[in-house]
Amino acid sequence: MATCWPPRDSTRTTFESILYRRVPPDLPVREAPAPAHFGDLNIDQIVAAVTAGRDEYDLKPLFCRPLGDLAEIRYRQQIMQDVERPELFERIVGFADKMRDMRGQLRAAEQAHYRWHKNGLLLGAAVIYCAAVHRLSADLAQAEPRSRGFKAFQTWLTGYVGSVAFMALDADTECLKVALDAVRYNLVLHGLAITVRKYQDEIDYSAEIESTFVKFRQGDVKDYLVKFSEYPEMGHVEAQIGELVAKLYPQLFSFYEGYCDRYHDFVEPVIHNFDREVQFYLSYLQYVGRLKSRALQFCYPTVVRDTKAVHGDGVFDLALAAKLAAEGGTVVPNDFRLEGGERVVVVSGPNQGGKTTFARTFGQLHYFASLGCPVPGSKAQLFLCDQILAHFEREEDIATPHGKLQDDLLRIRAVLEQATSDSLLVINEIFSSTALEDAMFLATEVMQRVLALGCLCICVTFLDELAGLDRSVVSMVSTVDLEDPALRTFKLIRRPADGRAYAMAIAEKYRLTYRSLKARLVS
Repeated sequence: MATCWPPRDSTRTTFESILYRRVPPDLPVREAPAPAHFGDLNIDQIVAAVTAGRDEYDLKPLFCRPLGDLAEIRYRQQIMQDVERPELFERIVGFADKMRDMRGQLRAAEQAHYRWHKNGLLLGAAVIYCAAVHRLSADLAQAEPRSRGFKAFQTWLTGYVGSVAFMALDADTECLKVALDAVRYNLVLHGLAITVRKYQDEIDYSAEIESTFVKFRQGDVKDYLVKFSEYPEMGHVEAQIGELVAKLYPQLFSFYEGYCDRYHDFVEPVIHNFDREVQFYLSYLQYVGRLKSRALQFCYPTVVRDTKAVHGDGVFDLALAAKLAAEGGTVVPNDFRLEGGERVVVVSGPNQGGKTTFARTFGQLHYFASLGCPVPGSKAQLFLCDQILAHFEREEDIATPHGKLQDDLLRIRAVLEQATSDSLLVINEIFSSTALEDAMFLATEVMQRVLALGCLCICVTFLDELAGLDRSVVSMVSTVDLEDPALRTFKLIRRPADGRAYAMAIAEKYRLTYRSLKARLVS
């Protein structure tokens, strides 16, 4: 009667994903396109930094698919908090390292040319795998995970370790490894001929020689040992020797071949999937950890859908914070709050005062909250929007048949056509290329559409009048140093727009006023 692998075990519990409470039916395994706003909000830079050095896991698609369900977000947040605990974090990292070693062996096996070399690498990979699974099961039992997701995975893993399939793999692997380790043989050289025969208790002269000369060693000496590559290729002579050894132990090597045929695809898909998905948590937490070491705060936001009253305390731009941390700079956090019927934040104030950075921060917070990740800040409540739409100023492209203003109009129309009442709009410096009167007319029309939608919106503008369009609009202003208006504090506060750009202070600082220029030209 034909047998199959793996053996069926009806007692095992099911588990699908450490990333999803319920795996979406349309979830792409690979190749998820980045949302259109990634570049404008610098989220592309953040994701690139988070996933750096982890190409083998193909993590970027996991960061390109926000969650649309509050229960799914809470599922991830709880798991993230579990992984964040040092006693679990280090154990998961250790498991991932072992799985990486296993994959290295399997890749080498695929590239090997000779039968017994290929089989040896496969066996070595299975040894690593079985040990890693046993270790992970014991580690989870000791760490006592608290999240629903990790508890479910632990229950499944316990069942898997005790399953018929895994116990057979584990027992056969151990049995074969012990048997092969016990194999001894001699090589007898006759000119260019080699005879292989079983070991018959001959003296091991290499050990004798080493023991004799060890007493003459004085201090450290140069190491003349040859350094082999991690997975050296077997030569044709070694391959022939291997074939001859197999003939000396036909029963053992027959079992060996059957083992490799039976277990050629021994990695359980759930373990494979877990190994990849858990990197989502590890990679983000390691990125966040580098910023936490700079005394920057992160929190797990309350994500809501029944209210658009959002707030954030001590928030900051993740991409900018990483850049400043690398350069030894200082990150300036900010606060925001929308209450009741407030929906739109209009940000104004002097140039280079942190307005665009604040708008990016607002978008980043909502995006990473929708992934179930901790966000920068000491406390936050954020809205689960259906999409984030961004409109940032673009340089004029001479290759296009229309001008910059028309391009702005076409792009903002596309944004408004896609937006719903549950969307988040991030608008930066709209219509700055046209005359003030025209810009005010067009921007007012756009904001009226936004207000009619009732969606969340943050708008950076030089048009202070937009802040007074409606009671649902909140004005925030970037501030300057009171003693030296040319210095930006990068702090934004909630107050009415005052129309002050402090351009004269900058001109005076760099001696670019009319009087300064005239004096310099005369001299």
